[in-house]
Amino acid sequence: MTTAAVTGAYGKAGRGVVADLSYGKAGRGVVADLLEHGYEVLATDLAGPPGADAGLGADLVVADLTDYGQVVEVLAGADVVVHLGNIPAPGRATAPETINRNTAMNTNVFLAAARLGLRKVVWASSETTLGLPFDTPPRYAPVDEAHFPLPTTTYALSKVLGEETARHVSAWSGMPFVGLRLSNIHRPQDYAAVPGYWSDARSRLWNLWGYVDVRDVATACRLALETETTGSHNVIIAAADTIMDRPSRDLLAEVFPGVALTREIGEFETLLAIDVARELFGYEPAHSWRDHVG
Repeated sequence: MTTAAVTGAYGKAGRGVVADLSYGKAGRGVVADLLEHGYEVLATDLAGPPGADAGLGADLVVADLTDYGQVVEVLAGADVVVHLGNIPAPGRATAPETINRNTAMNTNVFLAAARLGLRKVVWASSETTLGLPFDTPPRYAPVDEAHFPLPTTTYALSKVLGEETARHVSAWSGMPFVGLRLSNIHRPQDYAAVPGYWSDARSRLWNLWGYVDVRDVATACRLALETETTGSHNVIIAAADTIMDRPSRDLLAEVFPGVALTREIGEFETLLAIDVARELFGYEPAHSWRDHVG
């Protein structure tokens, strides 16, 4: 049985910053999916009732990931780690605190995993590394991994630094890393709000109308753990479609008329390209808002 440590599982992300709108969702979903697929899971977060009373189905260890010693203690005995524990978005803390704490957490987890000889690190990077928010139009669409790096906030910069750190730690240690550039995470209960986006195409231009279902995030984490890879890879994880009810080509023409499409796209196809994740570990999103909104 594989033992997986999952950081950021309870939905807190440093100094009481609540991650419920982002990776707090992902952490709970990842824990549930791994348990369902036979993993032994140890969850860790900065807050929450320790032990078996956290409502996760797995024991929760309360730890501060900015403290390297605590990270080593948490990861000891794990085979792999899914690292989701960060301040989850711009604006949740001051800009210096965001970059300092996220960089410390990522570096500590990566170095501790290498020191302990873990088999793999899967971790939450971000779509923001690609240039979000797109107040300035993207260079082309669909936006893919080659659009990196264009950080516009210290949050995005913390993820760019994390990707570089992962690349070097992987090279030093031989341990494989997979960074998931997660789009805006939605749970099934969040889809009731989706029709409210449709009247104004500009309301969601900040990430090219992207999103991803929390269940697909959990599957992506597990597939990334289970697929043999080498080195450090960073891939976009989004739904197969946009969150809008209009054709993707029309949205792009209205809001970003000067941005060229680099290839033919499906009618409602995502403008955050997921081809690399498909090729690397077979990611195929199975969930859409269209399954929940009549």
